[in-house]
Amino acid sequence: MNQRVCNVLFLCTGNSARSIMAEALLNMLGEDRFRAFSAGSRPGGKVQPEAAELAQPLGYQERMRSKNWDQFAAAGAQEMDMVIAVCDNAAGESCPVWPGHPAVAHWGVPDPAAVDDSEDRRRRAFVSAFATLRRRVELLIALPLDKLDRLAAQGKLREIGEQ
Repeated sequence: MNQRVCNVLFLCTGNSARSIMAEALLNMLGEDRFRAFSAGSRPGGKVQPEAAELAQPLGYQERMRSKNWDQFAAAGAQEMDMVIAVCDNAAGESCPVWPGHPAVAHWGVPDPAAVDDSEDRRRRAFVSAFATLRRRVELLIALPLDKLDRLAAQGKLREIGEQ
């Protein structure tokens, strides 16, 4: 990897919470070194309100929307340097072939949108997911990417997912 901007795609099945929060975190905390995107295999069409609320201070904007991962695998799509699945479902799905052969990793995070027994528990689930993603994004930002080739970067990404 070199000093240019590193493109990172975060994947989740619905692209409505975890991948959206990860995108906002990396775009804000990664400053001009990273450009983050998010998508899903079966996007739900809307961003979870709790995810939008947590991402808002980080620059969440309406342009962050639930979208299909096909647009990132299509001919002529912007090449990604890294593709990171943040949910177990997307990690187990058959992914497209990504242009540019990016480093691929899995950072499983429990789905906060699946918590529906109380508003308080749901809120805590979103805050917990956000904190986990923030810690992992901070570890990603700290990597010396200009000194790592694709395979070494992929190994480091996978280690971060185990934290």
